[in-house]
Amino acid sequence: MWAFFHKLGSPRWFYAIAARLEPWCWTLALLLILVGSVWGLAFAPADYQQGNSFRIIYIHVPAAFLGQSIYMAMAVCGFVYMVWKIKVADMAAAMMAPLGAVMTFMALLSGSVWGKPTWGTWWQWDARLTSMLILLFLYIGVMVLRGAFHRPEAAARAAAILTMVGVVNIPIIKYSVDWWNTLHQPATFTITERPAMPVEMWLPLLVMVLGFYAFFAAFTLTRVRSEILRREGNKRWVLDMFRETR
Repeated sequence: MWAFFHKLGSPRWFYAIAARLEPWCWTLALLLILVGSVWGLAFAPADYQQGNSFRIIYIHVPAAFLGQSIYMAMAVCGFVYMVWKIKVADMAAAMMAPLGAVMTFMALLSGSVWGKPTWGTWWQWDARLTSMLILLFLYIGVMVLRGAFHRPEAAARAAAILTMVGVVNIPIIKYSVDWWNTLHQPATFTITERPAMPVEMWLPLLVMVLGFYAFFAAFTLTRVRSEILRREGNKRWVLDMFRETR
């Protein structure tokens, strides 16, 4: 197990593995998102209270899940880099951040669009909304901090520390609806409990969530491969690889 872990940390080995996994992840992501979108937007029944406005959850919920999950993945990568100095972990964390910021923004934007007809307002300083906004600021802070250092090693350490400190916001986001009296509804569905929605409504949502995670995997593999070439461009194995492709 440890041998595989350290082998995965090799830029050359990760590049080769990612090249094989990348097309499968993109295909799976495209298929799941296409099926989930058509199923949820066209065939799922309207909500008895919210009507068709509820359909925004097929974007809002996967984006919110992904925004939080990506930040946790970045924190894990930051920890791995700080402890074992594995460069691929830092590359992955750096490449994940923009997608995490976009997904968090999408969750906030789609939540505001849903909130206007439901709550009568675009924004409330609700605990869930505020903690998600803090998550967006953390993403922006990590990306700005990386650009503030000239030395890559210093930038990687600073970003890793900020990410690991900021991960305390994730349980606040998750449990805010339980800890405080908030406007935001509880989780739409969880792994451990029976969904409150009818199966014909939550099943396409599950497909969309899986599609978004497949997209995250494909996006990360593609971006990390590009980053490996950028950082390792003068290494012999990269030069040999390009000679072979000519």
